[in-house]
Amino acid sequence: MISDRNIFSATMSAALAPFIEIIGLMKWFFLLAAILIIVDLRFGVQAARKRGEQIKKSRAIRRTLNKAVDYICWIFLSGVLGQAVGAPLEIPILPVIFMLIIIGVELESCLINYFEAHGKKVKINIWKIFGKKVTESIEVKQEEKENGTTGTNSTN
Repeated sequence: MISDRNIFSATMSAALAPFIEIIGLMKWFFLLAAILIIVDLRFGVQAARKRGEQIKKSRAIRRTLNKAVDYICWIFLSGVLGQAVGAPLEIPILPVIFMLIIIGVELESCLINYFEAHGKKVKINIWKIFGKKVTESIEVKQEEKENGTTGTNSTN
């Protein structure tokens, strides 16, 4: 009976060791993902209130938990890619590059929700940052609520 437990414990230790290693290597991405999820939830709720939508707690909790599970999967996938592809090719930064892409998507969502919650119409393309100047990557188009214009005044 004791030997059965030892075999099970040894098997589980061997099977889970790579995941424990990934958690150790990617711990900062877990923390960053948690922060971004909370920020996106807050700004998303504010943006929904601004739009006059009814906010259901159950839907907000479900979407937040789904996003958390998605990030856990992305982080583990990134770690596995780092071990399977990055280590043999001697590219130790591969998981970081992969996670920066994933985090860029969430950051874009946070920024859009933030600006929408503050009544600004914003078009953001986070991917332009990699190809052009940062100032050209964010295009802000604020609409004035009083008269319905786009807020652009030309004096030619």
